[in-house]
Amino acid sequence: MQLTGNWNYPTPIRFGAGRISEIADACKAAGISKPLLVTDRGLRDLPITRSTLDLLEAAGLGRALFSDVDMNPTGQNVEAGLLVYREGGHDGVVAFGGGSALDLGKALAFMSGQTRPVWDFEDIDDWWTRADPAGIDPVVAVPTTAGTGSEVGRASVLTNADTHEKKIIFHPKILPAVVICDPELTIGMPPAITAGTGMDAFAHCLEAYCSPHYHPLSQGIALEGLRLVNEYLPRAYEDGSDIEARAHMMSAAAMGATAFQKGLGAIHALSHPIGAVYNTHHGTTNAVVMQPVLMFNRNAVESRLNRAADYLGIHGGFEGFHARVGELNRLFGIPGNLTDLGVVDPDLDALTASALADPSTGGNPVIMNAVNTRALLEACL
Repeated sequence: MQLTGNWNYPTPIRFGAGRISEIADACKAAGISKPLLVTDRGLRDLPITRSTLDLLEAAGLGRALFSDVDMNPTGQNVEAGLLVYREGGHDGVVAFGGGSALDLGKALAFMSGQTRPVWDFEDIDDWWTRADPAGIDPVVAVPTTAGTGSEVGRASVLTNADTHEKKIIFHPKILPAVVICDPELTIGMPPAITAGTGMDAFAHCLEAYCSPHYHPLSQGIALEGLRLVNEYLPRAYEDGSDIEARAHMMSAAAMGATAFQKGLGAIHALSHPIGAVYNTHHGTTNAVVMQPVLMFNRNAVESRLNRAADYLGIHGGFEGFHARVGELNRLFGIPGNLTDLGVVDPDLDALTASALADPSTGGNPVIMNAVNTRALLEACL
């Protein structure tokens, strides 16, 4: 099977090894003539970034770059990026990197022509209608990790550094106009990042699959995404040059982010405030809290995960699925609990309040409240 294709789900995706060579054509298709490439500090000077800038420059699109992006991007990152974007007269973004760079790049394009603060567009009720659609520039998204699936998302996750809260900024036009998924770009990912981002994709698929909302399309995508991660993440972790494993993981990442239209749950409700306060890696945090959340939701999801375990070839139904998560975490060197991750002397009342305020709670199979959510956080420590 040749792992390449052109998909339109939910946006045009050019998938396959070597397809970064099409970056200039992708910009043209998106209507971008003067792009700003947005990436993170770690990627800024790497060969994959320099060669992508070379391709843009050779096509007459310049080689403008912004890389002041934190691991958990902030409102200050948005302000700094907008200054560069507007002063440079750019008309679109090439969002290049992991979830942080993709989220920041999408936020810059979204905010490029807005006059209100970014926090006015949080994913609450119909706040997205406050935005001026004419002030939203296009994005070409190029993921270099296989985890968040932000390349196919209609939102950006930003941290409000003043309140230490993660906020989901939503608008339908935040969805990138074109995506290039080139698994060759992920070959240089270190094993720890491969594991953390991969378990993020697993968490997206797991929570979408377990969400009580009705969305059979997402249900099927989530189940196959779980299978791909379970089968191919250990291979990608063991041998970073395994292009077949890298390709399937890149597919699974996009599948997870597509599937969670159906909803997320307690894994993300916990990891968002923990990441905002302790600046932990999002996917790794998801992995740490995954087993306690499974037990928290057991009564509501056991029969469903029995079926998933069968499909994944895991023996023992729910118990086997739960054990497999622990096995993966140990294989990847994921910390055993939040304390080992660096969450020391937490303000459990504040974290509980933030978790309950997170929109992910609405997709959890068990209704979350102050008592059971605090107990769940304690179980993760």
